[in-house]
Order: sequence, then structure tokens, then C-alpha cells
Amino acid sequence: MCVSELIALSVPDLTHVERDYLLEAFDSSWISSKGRFVAEFERRFAEFVGTEHAVSCTNGTAALHLALKACGVGPSDEVILPDLTYVSTANAVRYVDAQPVLADCDPDTWNMAPESVARLVTKQTKAIIAVHLLAVPADLEALRRIADEARCLLIEDAAEAPGARWAGMPAGSVGDASTFSFYGNKILTTGEGGMVCCHSEHLAARLRKLRGQAAHPDRHYWFDEVGYNYRMTNLACAIGLAQLSRFREIADKRAEVRSWYDEAFADIGDLVRLQVCPRKADPGWWMIGVVLDASLRANRDTVRERLQDAGIETRPFFAALSSLPIYEGCRTDNGSPVARFLGDRGIMLPTHTKLRRGDVSRVVDTLIAAIHQPVEMA
Repeated sequence: MCVSELIALSVPDLTHVERDYLLEAFDSSWISSKGRFVAEFERRFAEFVGTEHAVSCTNGTAALHLALKACGVGPSDEVILPDLTYVSTANAVRYVDAQPVLADCDPDTWNMAPESVARLVTKQTKAIIAVHLLAVPADLEALRRIADEARCLLIEDAAEAPGARWAGMPAGSVGDASTFSFYGNKILTTGEGGMVCCHSEHLAARLRKLRGQAAHPDRHYWFDEVGYNYRMTNLACAIGLAQLSRFREIADKRAEVRSWYDEAFADIGDLVRLQVCPRKADPGWWMIGVVLDASLRANRDTVRERLQDAGIETRPFFAALSSLPIYEGCRTDNGSPVARFLGDRGIMLPTHTKLRRGDVSRVVDTLIAAIHQPVEMA
């Protein structure tokens, strides 16, 4: 099979605009964590999200760590997060020596179920992390209400969801803090990078201090607490600013790809299930996912192997955190049966702006054939 026949899972959308911004930063000689693009990217991203402040950092995991640390989450605190999410969400909780508590998911939207969160709240709950899975927003109204009643923080992990909205509110604008990732496969990319957004000036100042080794703002080489080297470079921010200027173009292309998938899956019945977008939500469609129906005998990993053999790259869903050795002892909501099922049966399909309608048809046709292909007997 020729390499040209491969349908990749993800391809960054980069043009001459990103190249021009990057070369401007390069030619300025400001290639580290100072330069005009850092401040401008932060300012424009805050406007984009609808918050007063945005603080750039090295990646999405660093953004979560900074947000939790700056918000005062620490030992003896519990943090409720979805059982179905990338491991970095839980890792960041452990970085501040707090205890992850794992909520189950809604079977249709795949996001954390507010009723599951409510069952897990205790006096030790310091924060709830709302993950917007695959760029479909979690129920921010319900989660904000639960957080307010519990007198705890609401932090949005919007790593996958720039541009998504819930009831007209931008993802990242509702929580006490929110975090974003600009990894190479994200809707907006800088290669590596992250952002923490908030409305509080005090919190933003705290984030900036911790990001830069907790250096004293007025006294060189003076430190009164342990900080981190989480600064984003001017080069990366230049790419980010260019991406942000093209956001509508990128988002519209992704929405078109989703519409092609909807059309291709329209007549296949209940063999696979697509993620349901709630009526109040406007998604970003970072990655199109499907879940193999429970009635199918097809093994998820075998189906993925067949797709790979046909030149189609996929990924499994994130494993439920409670199924991982490092988090299997965490408190859950009755073992998170929905998250476990989704983690075992879910497949992420190619989703990027370079796809053509014919590529999507090929992905879906090959997926259906792989599901029906009989298992070879030994």
C-alpha cells in the first residue's frame, strides 16, 4: 500500500499566514518567552474566550497544574473530574497532592453527568473539573450550580474545545479558571502550548508568578516560593496568533467534515453511535468518535486493526481512568459503568480540515465492512 493512500487521524491546518508570523518572530530575535507575540496572543485569546485574562504556558497539562495550584487546591482536597478523559486531567490533580474523584458519564454526550457529580460531592470537595470531551461542551449550567451549592471551584478543561459554546457562553468563560491545549492535533495549534483563562486579576497575577519560577516581580533572582518553568515561547505564540486569526475558517471546515460523517452514517442503524450534541451546545468537533453498539460481537481493537490495514488511522477512546493501575483506587460513582463501556468500545476517526468528502465515505464504508468481517478461526 502506498503511503499516499493513508488517511491520517489528524493533520494541522497551517498556511502562509502561520509561516509569515513565525518568520517575523524569528527575525525579531525574540525567540524565547518574551516578545510582542506573547502578550498579543494572550490578549486576543482572552477576547476570544470571553475572559478578562489569559496566561500562556508550555502545554495543556501545565495549564491544569497552574490553574489548580493558583486556585489553592492541595493536600486533603478532593477534585471531581470525569472518569472518561485524557490522563493529564487526573495527573494535574495529583501534582498538587489532591485526590481525584471520578464521575461517570452521560451515555449520549459522553461528558461527565451532573447527577453523578452531585452524588460524589463531600465536604472535602475543593473543585470540579468540567472536561469538554471531543469539543462538545459539558453541561456548564448544571455543573456551575453544583459547584456553587457545594461552595467549590469550577475549572473547565477546554483543551479540546476552543470556540465551543454552551447556551451561548464560550467554553472557558464560565469556570473560575479554564485551560486550553495547543498540541499539534488540536483545533488551534502552536505545536506545543497551553493557556489558562480567568476573570480574576489576582488569580492571573498568581498564574503569571508561578509560571515563571515564582520570581519576585521587582527583585531579580529573588524567590519566596517554589515555582515552575512553564513559559511559552514567542515563536509558538506567533503561530497561535496566526491560527486565531484564521479560527472561523478552520472551524467551518471542521463543521463541514462532521456533516459529511453525519450523512455517511445516516442509514446504518444502531451499529455505531455518534456523540450527541445537546440542544444548548455549539461544538467545536475536535475529533469525531463512534462507539460500537453493545449488540455487536466485533472487538474494538480488531476493528481498528482492520481499518489500519486499509490505510485509515484511528485511535481508541481514552481508557476510563478507574481502569488504570495508577487510579484504580480512586472513589467513583458505582464503578463508572458508562465511562468503562465507552472507553472499551469507542474509536476516534480521522478528523481534520484536509479531508475530502470521498475520504469520509471511505472511512465509514471501511468501518462498516470491518465490523461485519467474520473473525478468523485459529
